[in-house]
Amino acid sequence: MWNDFFSFQVKNTLRAFLIIAQLLLFFNAQAQQNNITSVTASYDPASIAELYDHIPIGLEFKYANGQVSKTEGFLQGAYRWRNIKVTSSAGSVQNGYLQLDRQRLAKLHYQVELNITLPETAQPLTTTLTLPHLESIRFNHYADSLKRNIRFYLNVEGSFSSGKIYPLDTAAIKFTTSAGKLLGQDLLLNSNDATRTITVTATNKNDPSMSISSTIPVKQLQDK
Repeated sequence: MWNDFFSFQVKNTLRAFLIIAQLLLFFNAQAQQNNITSVTASYDPASIAELYDHIPIGLEFKYANGQVSKTEGFLQGAYRWRNIKVTSSAGSVQNGYLQLDRQRLAKLHYQVELNITLPETAQPLTTTLTLPHLESIRFNHYADSLKRNIRFYLNVEGSFSSGKIYPLDTAAIKFTTSAGKLLGQDLLLNSNDATRTITVTATNKNDPSMSISSTIPVKQLQDK
Protein backbone atom coordinates (compact mmCIF):
# COMPACT_ATOMS: atom_id res chain seq x y z
CA MET A 1 0.00 0.00 0.00
CA TRP A 2 2.76 2.43 0.96
CA ASN A 3 4.63 1.52 -2.21
CA ASP A 4 1.56 2.34 -4.30
CA PHE A 5 1.10 5.66 -2.49
CA PHE A 6 4.79 6.56 -2.92
CA SER A 7 4.66 5.65 -6.60
CA PHE A 8 1.52 7.79 -7.01
CA GLN A 9 3.23 10.79 -5.37
CA VAL A 10 6.33 10.42 -7.55
CA LYS A 11 4.20 10.27 -10.69
CA ASN A 12 2.28 13.40 -9.66
CA THR A 13 5.50 15.24 -8.89
CA LEU A 14 7.02 14.29 -12.23
CA ARG A 15 3.81 15.28 -13.99
CA ALA A 16 3.88 18.68 -12.25
CA PHE A 17 7.51 19.24 -13.24
CA LEU A 18 6.67 18.30 -16.81
CA ILE A 19 3.77 20.76 -16.92
CA ILE A 20 5.94 23.54 -15.47
CA ALA A 21 8.68 22.83 -18.01
CA GLN A 22 6.16 22.94 -20.85
CA LEU A 23 4.76 26.23 -19.57
CA LEU A 24 8.24 27.72 -19.33
CA LEU A 25 9.00 26.67 -22.88
CA PHE A 26 5.68 28.12 -24.05
CA PHE A 27 6.20 31.48 -22.37
CA ASN A 28 9.80 31.63 -23.58
CA ALA A 29 8.63 31.00 -27.14
CA GLN A 30 5.96 33.67 -26.76
CA ALA A 31 8.51 36.14 -25.42
CA GLN A 32 10.82 35.44 -28.35
CA GLN A 33 7.96 36.00 -30.79
CA ASN A 34 7.23 39.34 -29.11
CA ASN A 35 10.85 40.49 -29.36
CA ILE A 36 11.42 43.58 -31.48
CA THR A 37 13.71 42.67 -34.35
CA SER A 38 14.07 46.09 -36.02
CA VAL A 39 13.03 49.72 -35.83
CA THR A 40 12.81 52.35 -38.57
CA ALA A 41 12.40 56.10 -38.21
CA SER A 42 10.68 58.58 -40.52
CA TYR A 43 9.76 62.26 -40.48
CA ASP A 44 6.55 63.99 -41.44
CA PRO A 45 7.04 65.22 -45.05
CA ALA A 46 4.46 67.94 -44.44
CA SER A 47 6.62 69.50 -41.72
CA ILE A 48 9.03 71.12 -44.24
CA ALA A 49 12.06 69.54 -42.63
CA GLU A 50 14.15 71.29 -45.29
CA LEU A 51 13.71 74.58 -43.41
CA TYR A 52 12.27 74.04 -39.95
CA ASP A 53 14.06 72.64 -36.92
CA HIS A 54 11.02 71.30 -34.99
CA ILE A 55 10.05 68.13 -36.87
CA PRO A 56 7.44 65.43 -36.10
CA ILE A 57 9.00 61.98 -36.35
CA GLY A 58 7.64 58.44 -36.14
CA LEU A 59 9.00 55.02 -35.22
CA GLU A 60 7.91 51.67 -36.63
CA PHE A 61 8.74 48.50 -34.68
CA LYS A 62 8.82 45.04 -36.25
CA TYR A 63 8.43 41.94 -34.06
CA ALA A 64 9.69 38.39 -34.49
CA ASN A 65 6.13 37.14 -35.05
CA GLY A 66 5.69 39.50 -38.00
CA GLN A 67 3.59 42.09 -36.20
CA VAL A 68 4.26 45.81 -36.67
CA SER A 69 3.68 48.60 -34.17
CA LYS A 70 3.82 52.34 -34.89
CA THR A 71 4.08 55.37 -32.66
CA GLU A 72 1.25 57.79 -32.09
CA GLY A 73 1.38 61.15 -33.80
CA PHE A 74 1.83 61.53 -37.53
CA LEU A 75 2.11 57.73 -38.03
CA GLN A 76 -1.24 57.37 -36.19
CA GLY A 77 -0.10 54.27 -34.31
CA ALA A 78 -0.90 53.04 -30.82
CA TYR A 79 2.59 53.00 -29.24
CA ARG A 80 2.76 55.87 -26.74
CA TRP A 81 5.71 58.24 -26.80
CA ARG A 82 5.60 58.44 -23.02
CA ASN A 83 6.86 54.84 -22.94
CA ILE A 84 9.83 55.63 -25.20
CA LYS A 85 13.13 57.32 -24.41
CA VAL A 86 15.00 58.62 -27.46
CA THR A 87 18.37 60.33 -27.70
CA SER A 88 19.61 61.94 -30.90
CA SER A 89 23.05 62.66 -32.36
CA ALA A 90 21.85 66.02 -33.73
CA GLY A 91 19.41 67.55 -31.30
CA SER A 92 16.81 66.28 -28.85
CA VAL A 93 13.59 64.25 -29.06
CA GLN A 94 10.53 64.81 -26.91
CA ASN A 95 6.95 63.58 -27.37
CA GLY A 96 7.53 62.61 -30.98
CA TYR A 97 9.27 65.83 -32.06
CA LEU A 98 12.89 66.17 -33.11
CA GLN A 99 14.46 69.53 -32.25
CA LEU A 100 17.36 69.80 -34.68
CA ASP A 101 20.83 71.20 -34.26
CA ARG A 102 21.43 72.26 -37.89
CA GLN A 103 25.16 72.82 -37.58
CA ARG A 104 25.63 69.43 -35.96
CA LEU A 105 23.37 67.86 -38.59
CA ALA A 106 25.55 69.23 -41.41
CA LYS A 107 28.67 67.74 -39.81
CA LEU A 108 26.91 64.35 -39.67
CA HIS A 109 26.03 64.59 -43.38
CA TYR A 110 22.33 64.84 -42.50
CA GLN A 111 22.25 61.36 -40.93
CA VAL A 112 20.67 61.46 -37.46
CA GLU A 113 21.34 58.47 -35.22
CA LEU A 114 18.52 57.69 -32.79
CA ASN A 115 19.04 55.53 -29.70
CA ILE A 116 15.72 54.14 -28.48
CA THR A 117 14.99 52.61 -25.08
CA LEU A 118 11.76 50.62 -24.63
CA PRO A 119 10.25 48.83 -21.61
CA GLU A 120 10.27 45.44 -23.40
CA THR A 121 13.87 45.52 -24.64
CA ALA A 122 16.92 44.82 -22.51
CA GLN A 123 19.23 46.84 -24.76
CA PRO A 124 18.60 50.14 -26.57
CA LEU A 125 17.73 49.98 -30.26
CA THR A 126 19.49 52.13 -32.85
CA THR A 127 18.26 53.49 -36.16
CA THR A 128 19.25 56.25 -38.58
CA LEU A 129 17.00 59.01 -39.87
CA THR A 130 18.08 60.70 -43.11
CA LEU A 131 16.92 64.30 -43.45
CA PRO A 132 16.78 66.43 -46.62
CA HIS A 133 19.66 68.81 -47.20
CA LEU A 134 20.46 71.80 -49.37
CA GLU A 135 22.15 70.80 -52.64
CA SER A 136 22.34 74.12 -54.49
CA ILE A 137 21.27 77.77 -54.30
CA ARG A 138 20.30 80.32 -56.93
CA PHE A 139 19.20 83.93 -57.21
CA ASN A 140 15.70 84.59 -58.52
CA HIS A 141 15.35 88.37 -58.59
CA TYR A 142 11.90 89.95 -58.67
CA ALA A 143 13.17 92.85 -60.84
CA ASP A 144 15.82 93.10 -63.55
CA SER A 145 17.43 96.24 -62.13
CA LEU A 146 17.87 98.11 -58.88
CA LYS A 147 16.49 101.61 -58.29
CA ARG A 148 18.39 104.03 -56.10
CA ASN A 149 16.91 104.77 -52.69
CA ILE A 150 14.46 101.84 -53.00
CA ARG A 151 15.04 98.55 -51.25
CA PHE A 152 15.85 95.64 -53.56
CA TYR A 153 14.93 92.24 -52.10
CA LEU A 154 17.62 89.58 -52.57
CA ASN A 155 15.56 86.50 -53.32
CA VAL A 156 17.55 83.27 -53.00
CA GLU A 157 16.06 79.82 -53.60
CA GLY A 158 17.43 76.49 -52.46
CA SER A 159 17.15 73.11 -54.16
CA PHE A 160 17.02 70.25 -51.65
CA SER A 161 17.80 66.54 -51.82
CA SER A 162 14.06 65.91 -51.41
CA GLY A 163 13.50 67.47 -54.83
CA LYS A 164 11.77 70.50 -53.32
CA ILE A 165 12.67 74.16 -53.84
CA TYR A 166 12.16 76.76 -51.11
CA PRO A 167 13.11 80.42 -50.64
CA LEU A 168 15.93 80.95 -48.17
CA ASP A 169 16.52 83.75 -45.70
CA THR A 170 19.39 85.07 -43.61
CA ALA A 171 19.07 82.15 -41.19
CA ALA A 172 20.64 79.98 -43.90
CA ILE A 173 22.34 82.51 -46.20
CA LYS A 174 25.06 85.11 -45.66
CA PHE A 175 25.09 88.05 -48.09
CA THR A 176 27.93 90.34 -49.18
CA THR A 177 27.75 93.20 -51.66
CA SER A 178 30.17 95.29 -53.70
CA ALA A 179 28.21 98.49 -53.12
CA GLY A 180 25.17 99.82 -51.31
CA LYS A 181 23.99 98.74 -47.88
CA LEU A 182 22.52 95.43 -46.73
CA LEU A 183 19.43 95.72 -44.54
CA GLY A 184 18.64 92.15 -43.62
CA GLN A 185 17.82 90.63 -47.00
CA ASP A 186 17.30 93.99 -48.71
CA LEU A 187 19.91 95.93 -50.68
CA LEU A 188 19.70 99.73 -50.60
CA LEU A 189 21.68 102.15 -52.79
CA ASN A 190 21.72 105.84 -51.91
CA SER A 191 20.30 108.27 -54.44
CA ASN A 192 23.65 110.07 -54.86
CA ASP A 193 25.65 106.86 -55.50
CA ALA A 194 26.99 106.71 -59.09
CA THR A 195 27.46 102.92 -59.10
CA ARG A 196 26.17 101.37 -62.32
CA THR A 197 26.22 97.68 -61.28
CA ILE A 198 26.34 95.86 -57.96
CA THR A 199 27.64 92.34 -57.42
CA VAL A 200 25.95 90.43 -54.62
CA THR A 201 27.18 87.12 -53.23
CA ALA A 202 25.09 84.59 -51.30
CA THR A 203 26.82 81.88 -49.24
CA ASN A 204 25.37 78.90 -47.44
CA LYS A 205 26.18 79.40 -43.75
CA ASN A 206 26.42 75.65 -43.11
CA ASP A 207 28.59 75.04 -46.18
CA PRO A 208 30.73 78.04 -47.23
CA SER A 209 31.80 76.20 -50.39
CA MET A 210 28.22 76.64 -51.67
CA SER A 211 28.25 80.21 -52.93
CA ILE A 212 26.79 82.13 -55.88
CA SER A 213 27.10 85.69 -57.18
CA SER A 214 24.81 87.92 -59.20
CA THR A 215 25.48 91.25 -60.88
CA ILE A 216 22.52 93.61 -60.66
CA PRO A 217 22.30 96.65 -62.98
CA VAL A 218 21.44 99.98 -61.39
CA LYS A 219 18.61 101.75 -63.20
CA GLN A 220 19.97 104.92 -64.84
CA LEU A 221 16.80 106.56 -66.14
CA GLN A 222 14.00 107.82 -63.95
CA ASP A 223 10.57 106.29 -64.50
CA LYS A 224 8.18 108.70 -66.12
